[in-house]
Amino acid sequence: MASILEWFKYLEHSKMFSLVLFFVFFCAVLVYVYANRKRSDRLESYKYMPLQEDDQDQGNETDHKVRKP
Repeated sequence: MASILEWFKYLEHSKMFSLVLFFVFFCAVLVYVYANRKRSDRLESYKYMPLQEDDQDQGNETDHKVRKP
């Protein structure tokens, strides 16, 4: 166990390990997103969310006004 920790002590080894770790994580995210067709379609629909108008927020503007007695 100590020899493994000694291996990470050198910077050139830890850079290679982190590169492999992040690459595996990136591939896992891609598989998660594109493996299920329903999930893929749902996530693709989210890209238009900032451009859609939100009618509910516009209707609630009058509810937040303070009434004076």
